[in-house]
Parts: sequence; C-alpha cells; structure tokens
Amino acid sequence: MDKVKQSAADAVGDMGDHASLAVGGFGLSGVPNTLIAAVLARGVRGLRVVSNNCGVDGAGLGTLLAAGRIARVTGSYIGDNKEFARQYLGGELEVELVPQGTLAERLRAGGCGIPAFFTPAGVGTQVADGGLPLRYAAAGADAGAGTVAVPSPAKEVRVFDGQEHVLEYGITTDFALVRAAKGDRYGNLVFNKAARNFNPLAAMAGRVTVAEVEELVEPGDLDPDAVHLPGVFVQRVVVLDAEQAADKQIEKRTVRT
Repeated sequence: MDKVKQSAADAVGDMGDHASLAVGGFGLSGVPNTLIAAVLARGVRGLRVVSNNCGVDGAGLGTLLAAGRIARVTGSYIGDNKEFARQYLGGELEVELVPQGTLAERLRAGGCGIPAFFTPAGVGTQVADGGLPLRYAAAGADAGAGTVAVPSPAKEVRVFDGQEHVLEYGITTDFALVRAAKGDRYGNLVFNKAARNFNPLAAMAGRVTVAEVEELVEPGDLDPDAVHLPGVFVQRVVVLDAEQAADKQIEKRTVRT
C-alpha cells in the first residue's frame, strides 16, 4: 500500500523506448517537471506523448522535445513552442490535434474503461471529415517539403436526436506523469487550481501512474471529501524536495503599471 519511491529515477526506471505516456499540466501549471527530467536523463526515445500542450521552449515537455525524444504528440495546443512548430512543420514529429474538451474526455473515458463515445465537437470540420496533417513531408521527400505526408482519417458520424456526433476513442497509455500539491502514501492526491485541469485525467489514463507531490501526508490525514483523485489510479509516488516543489514557472510574465 505504501507507494512512495526513493527517487524520480527509480519511479520511471522501467520506462522503455517507444512508451506512451499521458502527462498532466495546463500551460506550465501543474507540470511534473521532476519526473520529466528523470525521463530525459533515462535516455528513452520514440515516446508517444498525450498532453494538453507540449510545454514551451526549454521547459516542461519542451525539454524532451528539444532532445529529440518524442515521436508523436496528441494534444490540443501548440502555443508558443517554436521547436514544436519547427519539428511538426518539418516532418520530424507526428501530431494529432484534438479539441481540448474532447481530449479531456478521451483521457477520462480511457481511465474509466469506456472504449469510445460520441460528441458533437468537431462535426463539419476536418476533425470529423479527415485531412488534418498528422505528419508533414520532410525536406527531400518525393512529395516535397511542407506537403501533407500523413493526413488524419475520417471518423464515424452518427445522428442522435437530430444532431450529428463524431466517434472518438478513449485513451490509455503505458505511463502517466502527474504533479499534485498534496498526496499520501496510498496515492490519494489533491491538486491546486489550474493544475487540476488535466492532471487527474492523465493519471486515470495511465496503466502505471507516477505522481510527484509537493507535500506528503500520512494516510488518514486527507479529508476524503478533499481528495481529487483516489489512490486506485496511482501506482507510484515521488516526494519533491523544497527546491523541486518551488519549481513553478510562469509562462508569460505581465508587469502592470
């Protein structure tokens, strides 16, 4: 029942090349930076990542991306990550863009054992009709750089109560990496504000979920009504030191006069 590991390296020590992983975080809020650094140090390659966004240049998942460790990304937002855009447009990275709410529900569905569901989001667009560029042609390709090498396929559409809905599949991954404000040794987790957006959903989708926690408490100390994610979804817990817990970057600093 005690799921606490000695280190982040120990917690991701069985992750191999080409693993799939769901990663929590919303922008730079609630990003499991310590676990991402451990994955980077482990040297695994060809990772297939599912996350709302892929970090920014030099931070979050952006560190794995810059090191060439990620082969495919399923996400909602490219944002200001110039390296992400460069790799995607240059044909080095496969990217599945998903409406944000659909991505959240696909993770939740996978975690709940729901194989697929219908949603009106994306009907009448390339999300449903196909043709979104999963991968662009690389320089030197026969089709020419910048052309679509791999388009997204069309999805099944059905009518419910007179409205069209598109079929989407639940997501499960080999691993999930998440960050929580507080957790106990059994893996029960509490998230803080925006960090609660995708972390619980990513945790549900992972077959092996690793949580880094800023504060570890003993079993029974958490009010059951305050638990955002029950420990049944968490297999490993890593306790952050003071410096790691304080590692909370701001994506865009704004100075108000």
